[in-house]
Amino acid sequence: MSAPQPPAPTSSRGAWSLRRRIGVLLGAVGVVLLGVVGASFVLLLQVRETQERVATDYFAATISSTESFTNLVNAETAVRGYALTGNTKDLEPLTPILRPETQSAAAQRRREILREVVAADPELNAAYRKATDDAVRWFRTWAEPVMDAVRLGGTTAVDTAEIERGRDLFDALRTDYTSYLEVLQSRRTEARESLQGQTNLLFGAVLASVLVVAVIAVGLWALLQRWVTRPVGELAAETRLVRSGDLRHEVAGTGPPEFVALGQDVDAMRRGIVAQLEEVERARAEIEDARVRLEAQAQDLQRSNRELEQFAYVASHDLQEPLRKVASFCQMLERRYKGQLDERADQYIAFAVDGAKRMQQLINDLLAFSRVGRISAGQTEVDLDTCLRHALRNLSSAIEESGAEVTSDPLPTVRGEGPLLTQVFQNLIGNAVKFRGEDAPRVHIGVRQEGGFWELCCRDNGIGIEPQYAERIFVIFQRLHPKDQYEGTGIGLALCRKIVEFHGGRIWIDTGGDEASGDGEKGRGTTFRWTLPVLSGDQPDQTVATGTFAGSSSVQGETRGTTSPV
Repeated sequence: MSAPQPPAPTSSRGAWSLRRRIGVLLGAVGVVLLGVVGASFVLLLQVRETQERVATDYFAATISSTESFTNLVNAETAVRGYALTGNTKDLEPLTPILRPETQSAAAQRRREILREVVAADPELNAAYRKATDDAVRWFRTWAEPVMDAVRLGGTTAVDTAEIERGRDLFDALRTDYTSYLEVLQSRRTEARESLQGQTNLLFGAVLASVLVVAVIAVGLWALLQRWVTRPVGELAAETRLVRSGDLRHEVAGTGPPEFVALGQDVDAMRRGIVAQLEEVERARAEIEDARVRLEAQAQDLQRSNRELEQFAYVASHDLQEPLRKVASFCQMLERRYKGQLDERADQYIAFAVDGAKRMQQLINDLLAFSRVGRISAGQTEVDLDTCLRHALRNLSSAIEESGAEVTSDPLPTVRGEGPLLTQVFQNLIGNAVKFRGEDAPRVHIGVRQEGGFWELCCRDNGIGIEPQYAERIFVIFQRLHPKDQYEGTGIGLALCRKIVEFHGGRIWIDTGGDEASGDGEKGRGTTFRWTLPVLSGDQPDQTVATGTFAGSSSVQGETRGTTSPV
C-alpha cells in the first residue's frame, strides 16, 4: 500500500528556488572576489618586478660599477708605480682590465646585468658611455705609452710632466665616473621609492580584500541562516514531533520552494508509514499464528525423530533375531538334507541362506550409516598410519587371496574418530581389491597438503568407473554391477562420504584419465580423493616416501564394511 502523492507546492509559487538564490549570490561574490584578487595579483606582479630591479638589477649594477672604478684606480696607481720603479710586478693590478675573463663568474654576471640596466636607460647610458670613453682615452693615450716607454728606456724615459698629465686625465675620468654613479644611485633610489609605494598599495589592497571577504562572509551567513538554517530547523522540529510518536501530526515546510516540497515529501512518508504500520500489525498477527503452527510442527518432527531412532534400535536388535533364526535353520537344513533332496531343493535352500545373510549385512550397514554423526565417541588426534594398518589387518584375507600390493606415503595425524577413519580406508581398499582386473591389484594411498586441508587419495589399477557415474556411486544402494557378479550392499561409498563430511572434508572420484590409472594405461584404474582438515601447527610441507603393506596372516575378527560401490 503506497501513500498518496502530495499536491504541488502553491504557497511559494513564483519565488526563487534555493539553487537559483545561491547561484546568483555566489556569482556576485565571485565577481567581487575576482576583481579584488585580480587587482591584488597585478599589484603583486608590479611589486615583484620593482623589487627585482632594486634588489637584483640596480644592486648588481652598482657593485659592478664600483668594482670597475676600483680596478681603474688600482690600475692608475700601478702604472705610476711602474713609471717610478720599473718593476713589472707593479703592473699586476692591471690584470682585471687587460684580461676580464680572469674575473669570477659572479663578477662577469654582474657586468652583464650592468650592460642590460644601462642599455634600458638613455640618460644612464650616456653617463656610462662618457665615463667609459674617458677610461679608454686615459689608458690608450697615457697608460700604454708610459708602460711602453719605461719598458724600452727605463724610468728616466718618463718625466714629471707626463706623470702630471696622466693624473689630469684620470681626474677627468674620476669626475665623469662619479657623475655616472650618481645617476645610477638616483635611479636606484627612484626604484626603491616606487617599491615602497607599491608595497603600501598592495598592503592596502590586501586589507581591503580582507574587509570585503569579512563583509561577504557575514552576508553569506545571514542569508544562509534565512534560506537554509532556519527552514531546516523548523522542518527538523516538525519531524521530531512525528518521531516522538505523534504520527498524526502533519509536517509542513517553510522558506524556499525546495524546503516546502521536502516538507510535503516528509508528510507523504509519514502517511505511508502510518499505512505500513497498520499492515505490519496485521502481519504480526499472522506471524504469531504461523509461529504457533511452526512450534506444533517442530514437536511433530521431534516425535518423528524419536520414532526413527526407535526404528533404528529395532532394526539393530529385534529384526536381527528372526533373521539369525532363519539363517541358522536354513543352514541346518542345508547341512542335514543336502544331497537327500533333489538339486532344485538344494538350490532353494542356498538362496534362502544367502538372502538371510545379505539381509543381516544390509541391516548392519544401514545401522552403521545412521550412526555416523548421530552417535559419537568424541574426536581426538588420530594417526592415519595406524588407521591404515588396522584397515589392512581387517582386509588381510582378501589381500592375501588376491595377491594385492598396497603402498602408502607417510600419513599425517588429524583430528577425528579412529574407527570411522579406519572404515574409510577399509572400504576404499576393499573396493580396489574387489573390483580388480586381470592383473594383481596394486593400491597406493597418497597424501599432499592443499592449504588448510590434507588431500588423500586411493589409487588402484582395477576395472575403473565411467565418468558419468562419478556422483551416482556415492548414493546409498546404488550399484553399477549385478549382485551375482560382485557382492555388496551398495552402502560402502555412501558411508565413506558421510564419514568424511562428518570430519569436515569432502570425497570425490578423480576422472582425470591417465592420472587415475594405477598402471599408467588410460581408462583403467580408479582414484578416490578426500580431504581432512589440517591440525593447527602442522608444517605446510610433508616429506613423501613410499612404503609397502602386505596382507598379514593374522586376522582379528570378521572383515566388515568392505562394501562396494554397487
